Amino acid sequence: MENFDIAIIGGGPAGATLARLLDSRFRVALIDSGREKPCGGLLSPDAQKAFAEFDLTLPKDILVDPQIFSVRTIDLGTGLERHYQRFYMNLDREKFDRWLLSLVPQNVVQISGLCKGISRTEDGYHILYRDDSTEHNIYANILVGADGASSMVRKFLYPDKKIRRYTAIQQWFPEKHPNPFYSCIFDPAATDCCSWTISKDSRFIYGGAFPAEHCRDSFERQKARLAEHGFKFGEPLRTVACTVLRPSSPFDICIGRDNAYLIGEAAGLISPSSLEGISFAINSARLLAEALNSGTDYSKSVLPLRMKIAGKILKCPFMYRPALRKTVMKSGLASISVTKSDK
Repeated sequence: MENFDIAIIGGGPAGATLARLLDSRFRVALIDSGREKPCGGLLSPDAQKAFAEFDLTLPKDILVDPQIFSVRTIDLGTGLERHYQRFYMNLDREKFDRWLLSLVPQNVVQISGLCKGISRTEDGYHILYRDDSTEHNIYANILVGADGASSMVRKFLYPDKKIRRYTAIQQWFPEKHPNPFYSCIFDPAATDCCSWTISKDSRFIYGGAFPAEHCRDSFERQKARLAEHGFKFGEPLRTVACTVLRPSSPFDICIGRDNAYLIGEAAGLISPSSLEGISFAINSARLLAEALNSGTDYSKSVLPLRMKIAGKILKCPFMYRPALRKTVMKSGLASISVTKSDK
């Protein structure tokens, strides 16, 4: 059985960033299942800032057309619609993740496999993972969960911890709209969370986060309502689904214990208002890398991220309570006027 100083479970933005930033004195294993996750593929201003602080620039082949500067916000419950200026970057999420993994140094052992089991040993952790049809075992002194909403590491460390969760479903369609757009959709009849559409190259993406029970029925009913609203779907090219967390309290954040740590959405670090998680993934990975490299306390350094989640929670009622949302949208506060061309 191979021995490592640190084993990272999950090779998304959190895991790849941590693997890149750890000191070379550590022997590190990065285990990634390669599973696709529903994601709009938009890089938020906070995530852009995180990359700027690393002096990293995105390769142009990661970006996709078009780059759109407003979000069309629709409340299907009231029929209200507004446009708000936004500064997201439109990118190919699969290429983005592969690029982050390409930045991981050669001294990190990258393993393609799915974690199947974790157990505590006298002075570390035993990890069982499956590669195709073969099971393998490794040992690590330090364990890091960067394995998303359904984190096996979080379940191992906090078996009784409950965080509000939804099923995210996303479909790709051929683009049929004459003018590409982003949209954010509120539909109290289907979910108390949000849905989204994004034009991306020659594709149109529709996705949303729904309560797990009857989630596919809710998804399809909402899609039918959007079709009545003028959205053009057709036959889906592909469909993916996964669990997504939505913290309702800063105390939902789990950072780990006993030389095992959690970063990104595995820790519950995801915006409860927008479901944006890339910035939290990158920033929590940076904080843990600094803590492990210098021997400082990760639990203290992550406090600003907890407080940021608290601020997002305070914002949620104005977005998700129908009466408050209606008031905000009717007021036109912070919205912009959009002049549509007939050409």
